[in-house]
Amino acid sequence: MKIYSWNVNGIRAVMRKNLWQPFIDQEQPDIICIQETKGTSEQAGLELPGYDQFWYPAERPGYSGVALFSKIPPQQVINGFPEDLIKKYDVTGDTYGDPNKEGRVLAAEFPQFWLLTVYTPNAKDDLSRIPLRHKHWDPAFLAYAKQLEASGKPVLFCGDLNVAFTEDDLANPKPNRGKKGFTQEEREGFQAFVDAGFIDTLRLFKQGNGYYTWWSHFARSRERNVGWRIDYFLASKSLRPHITNAAIHADVMGSDHCPVSVTIDLPPK
Repeated sequence: MKIYSWNVNGIRAVMRKNLWQPFIDQEQPDIICIQETKGTSEQAGLELPGYDQFWYPAERPGYSGVALFSKIPPQQVINGFPEDLIKKYDVTGDTYGDPNKEGRVLAAEFPQFWLLTVYTPNAKDDLSRIPLRHKHWDPAFLAYAKQLEASGKPVLFCGDLNVAFTEDDLANPKPNRGKKGFTQEEREGFQAFVDAGFIDTLRLFKQGNGYYTWWSHFARSRERNVGWRIDYFLASKSLRPHITNAAIHADVMGSDHCPVSVTIDLPPK
């Protein structure tokens, strides 16, 4: 089973560039998770024969949003955090708004695992959204993943986590230390996932630097591969024996991010 995740930075823009269908034709994903849809299903008018489509757009037009497209019918799909976790972790928003209205988390239950697609709030250039990230969002998301895991099925989550975890995850770590995407607080949020037992799947297959998923539009950054790895697949430990590949698809164009993927081999259930 091939599962892909891609921050498309506007699905309609990728479609206008005629780059969506070539991606589907080339990669043949079984499940596709996307972030930053920047629109609704009706606005996109995406025809994807053979896939069930599940959209969770932001209330604000043209902003954020996640979606999941699957050849395998999920047993259920849940939009957003459960109310108990919103209250427990006080995920009620900040001066930028309420992240629970920004279409940021969608969970789908399949026969053998849970799959979540997530678009983590950006810390902002002035780091003004760090308090939301560090004290509320990241703890709530981890608690949600653990809650689903406790239901008896392993969890696989993917998306734009808006953080480079280690110095190997960005081309220029020293000048970016303490800046958005590479602050101590954001990295601690990722470390908490690891400490809770979730595996960074790419690192099962690739070590070192040079593996990036996002590039600035400036100074030919993508051409020179001066980028950041901020898009991930993390998995429960029990899935590790079944993960046969994890990859970054830097050749797929259409967004300032590229897709990432995992291939899992699970016995029929």
